[in-house]
Amino acid sequence: MEQKDLDAFRRLLEVELVQLLEKAEETVWTLVGASADNSADPVDQATQELSQNNIFRIRSRESRLIKKIGECLQAIEDGTYGICEDCEEPIAMERLRARPVTRYCIACKIRREAHEKAMGNT
Repeated sequence: MEQKDLDAFRRLLEVELVQLLEKAEETVWTLVGASADNSADPVDQATQELSQNNIFRIRSRESRLIKKIGECLQAIEDGTYGICEDCEEPIAMERLRARPVTRYCIACKIRREAHEKAMGNT
């Protein structure tokens, strides 16, 4: 992969990382404010808890994405970004553009998903 492509992916990943970290910080402040609101109405409390649970699920996914972005940024530094972790072949540029945090070429990803499905892990 050319250096200009690596630089473009680095910038893209860094921007996404900053956005995710900003969302995480907003969530903390939102939840701190919500915990201070001790509404006596049980329906209001239940609605608030449901909303917080949804926020936690979304942020949990984002937390995993933050970790993947960090791994990709490290792979760029190490010179291994864009190389499939299974077959060690280059990942197609189209795949990287569609999913910059991918660690597998499409063939290996399909094989992994089929294996997970067969094992009942999906």
